[in-house]
Amino acid sequence: MEEKLIINKKKLRGEEGYSTFSERIKEDTIEKEMPFPKRKPRRLSGYDYSAPGVYFVTVCTKERKQILSHIIVGQGLAPAENRLTQYGDIIKEQLEETEKRYECVSIDKYVIMPNHLHALISILPKTAGASPCPTISDVVCSFKSISTILCRKAGFEQRQLFQESFHDHIIRGEKDYEKIWEYIDTNVIRWENDCFYN
Repeated sequence: MEEKLIINKKKLRGEEGYSTFSERIKEDTIEKEMPFPKRKPRRLSGYDYSAPGVYFVTVCTKERKQILSHIIVGQGLAPAENRLTQYGDIIKEQLEETEKRYECVSIDKYVIMPNHLHALISILPKTAGASPCPTISDVVCSFKSISTILCRKAGFEQRQLFQESFHDHIIRGEKDYEKIWEYIDTNVIRWENDCFYN
């Protein structure tokens, strides 16, 4: 027994003489450590995301799995049709419920695609005596969390329905708003050329 213990200690130390395996790993890590690339901040520095404004938000499914809808390409002059799955129906319902959940939030326009969704979300000026307005992150995180729970109850087997974060763009003026509105409006017919198409 004592002999085995001595042999094991020798194996653990190795020729370099480290007293523990974690000491060896720590030393190796320090020697080989390389700086990680810094992530680009997702939000505009110093901007108040609870202030009245309009945001173009994109949320993708985990690994861009096509589980929210099926796009049926039209024959001849017939337009493409976007058929929501049972999970897509839950997403649609929860987007619309968001307005009821937050009195100073309006979902102006949205489209649910096979593996992502786009929405124009307005944070409205709060009325006197109302609770503080949520940030756009509060709104999206709440929507994602509730949608995931409901989809899992409906049979979705993965732990995560959506990717960790989301993309947002602060709308700057009427032209920007109209451009995004049109982009959302025509997203279905452009599906095969979409950057999210896989």
